[in-house]
Amino acid sequence: MRGVNADSRRVTPTAAGRLAVPAGILAAVVAAFAYVGAVDPGEPGHYPACPLLRVTGLYCPGCGGLRSAHAFAHGHFQAALQDNAMAVVAYLGFAVVWTAWVVRAARGRPVRVDLGSVQLWALGASLLAFTVVRNLPFGGWLHP
Repeated sequence: MRGVNADSRRVTPTAAGRLAVPAGILAAVVAAFAYVGAVDPGEPGHYPACPLLRVTGLYCPGCGGLRSAHAFAHGHFQAALQDNAMAVVAYLGFAVVWTAWVVRAARGRPVRVDLGSVQLWALGASLLAFTVVRNLPFGGWLHP
């Protein structure tokens, strides 16, 4: 098309359009927490067992995560921490990142999460340390 500027055809989304994806993500997370809150993972037969725990007897970083989510959904935050402290940190981290996403989207600003190699290595080291400590004799306080 001659004479037509490509920038003039760009459609700027409305605030509602910019918030549609974060709202959909929040709806999915709320639905997942509602399901786990309604169906107790402590009762056998509802959820599969952790394959690593079943085969090796070792706790993975996610072991106790469903019980933690169940306790968190019911407002039992101490029990949620006891079941899987790293999962509770992840729930709170999600809330912070999601809130920042919504605020930036509502203002029409781009959403960027730039994690450098230092942050990614720190996250991996934290998960590894959590996993190792919870499987050592003195790490019993981290057992689900």
